[in-house]
Amino acid sequence: MQAEEIRKNLLEKANSLPLTPGVYLMKNADGKIIYVGKSRKLKNRVSQYFQNSVKHIKTARMVASVADFDYFLCDTEIEALALENTLIKQYTPKYNIRLKDAKSYPYIKITAEDYPRLEFTRTRSADKGRYFGPYSGASVAGSVLHTLQKTLCLPTCSRQFPRDIGKERPCLYYQLGQCCGVCTGAVTREEYAELIRCATEILRGDTAAARARVRAEMEKAADEERFEKAAAYRDRLFALEKLSQKQKVLAAPDTNEDVFGFYRDDYGAAMSVFYIREGALVDKSETVFGGEEILDEESLLSFVYDHYRRREDIPPRVLLSFEAGEEDLTVLADSLSVTAGRRIQIYTPQRGDRRTRCVLAVENARERVQAERRENEKSDETLVRLANLLALEALPERIESYDISNLGSEHKTCGMIVFENGKFKKSDYRVFRIRDVEGTDDYASMREALARRFAHLTDEEGNFGAEPDLILLDGGATHVATVRRLMEELGLSIPVFGMVKDAFHKTRALCSDTEEISIARDRAVFTMIYRIQEEVHRFSVKRMSGAKSTTLRTSSLEKIPGVGRAKAKQLLSAFGGLAAIKKADERTLADTPGIGPVLAGEIYRYFHREEPRS
Repeated sequence: MQAEEIRKNLLEKANSLPLTPGVYLMKNADGKIIYVGKSRKLKNRVSQYFQNSVKHIKTARMVASVADFDYFLCDTEIEALALENTLIKQYTPKYNIRLKDAKSYPYIKITAEDYPRLEFTRTRSADKGRYFGPYSGASVAGSVLHTLQKTLCLPTCSRQFPRDIGKERPCLYYQLGQCCGVCTGAVTREEYAELIRCATEILRGDTAAARARVRAEMEKAADEERFEKAAAYRDRLFALEKLSQKQKVLAAPDTNEDVFGFYRDDYGAAMSVFYIREGALVDKSETVFGGEEILDEESLLSFVYDHYRRREDIPPRVLLSFEAGEEDLTVLADSLSVTAGRRIQIYTPQRGDRRTRCVLAVENARERVQAERRENEKSDETLVRLANLLALEALPERIESYDISNLGSEHKTCGMIVFENGKFKKSDYRVFRIRDVEGTDDYASMREALARRFAHLTDEEGNFGAEPDLILLDGGATHVATVRRLMEELGLSIPVFGMVKDAFHKTRALCSDTEEISIARDRAVFTMIYRIQEEVHRFSVKRMSGAKSTTLRTSSLEKIPGVGRAKAKQLLSAFGGLAAIKKADERTLADTPGIGPVLAGEIYRYFHREEPRS
């Protein structure tokens, strides 16, 4: 069927749609979903794609690939917004903005315990804990966590309260004045709850409330002539004021808002988000968009919606640097208001200080795009030089590297890392447990791992089905010869080279199965190969060590009467590690599925043999 006839049929189908809210899914000739969108009037929105109106080049490219579309009718525009977000994550269409999975973001969690703790985590679960973030990076979250623990003198040890109060001597942090000393029994439950309330206020960006609370406690202690306590509150107040002064002030002290700055040029696009609390910039995040992602008004508002699906802290005001339809902004604001439990304003300021903050966010996004371009140009140049050095026919955009790691004849693993377009792509990393090789034959292990890898080259879904442009092995000519023989048997033709190390276990050269190729004179290529070799070695050893550690923990539990391999794994999964199992009491152990009171008693006695039972 001709392209013009396909478009005519699609327009006819689109014109038959109702004028109601809904979500549409564009499909290519193979039935694969390539774009998901929403509209408050499906007929009007979908029919626009197939009319001969002028479109952005990316939209036109997407429409040219459309062979059919499907749709879902929704009762409200808010429902359509939520469904669109869900479907984009489910199908990851080629032309949609890639919405990231929340599990990869760092959070600070306040646990739901009698004496709550502050923890760093990358996972959110329905455990009644309170989560703050996500933060722009692990270093930012770690810095905030450390500052709070130090400022409020919160315990960082593994003791459990109130169970361990008075059981052991206070640690060094208490002696140094860096811990309030819950373990001594001198801190009441109410006093500790007050510290957690302060931490909560600071994490919400309300340091003024936290300072006012500490100041009131200081004055109360002074009036009651508890001067030592008053001095402790004074020191805490100074620390909180110092914390506030470290943050860059962008607005008036009563300003709480998020600012979205969007920038796009011929080289790329990015979104920068400023988080302003009490007038200070407390954090920022940046997202660089892919080359084929459609970045129209609808997509950008979906990005904002998804941004707040991961956050509990939604400020009363959200500023956008880009224009959007009033009705679309109202739908988004209503949706966020429902989530926050209060009214949220969203608009694009045209003048004044708020417009200035939008411009600043746009400038930040522009710098991110330019930095990305500079980095890509540098990486492309290095890849070209590597291709020339190895006489490759195509630029090695996707490089896969493999390393065998083992501990004797057990725990044999092969780590696979991916270096794509000049960057490590950790989402594509894999580890192969070597199952069929006896002893410590690294060559046979490498062959097994690559054979299993090549078996996935026919996969239609996911990046694991993508054929690499270059394979680098952490090994010499014999490793290369082994893999090349395997590829000949499978009818594959992928360039493969070894990364040779010197006597000090450092990168020296690349090699084929017959010759060695020096890379010492090209600093950029040498640095790239060195980074790849170090990364694949690190990843492989880490996974091998993890397998060894799990085996050791499992075999330790298997020494307990009545605990086999299956129950050992079940216990480790339930408690998260051997240390937690050792600390658990009999009742907690008995409540674990599949354990029961009798076996719980055996486990408890095994780990508490030297302690008299009450």
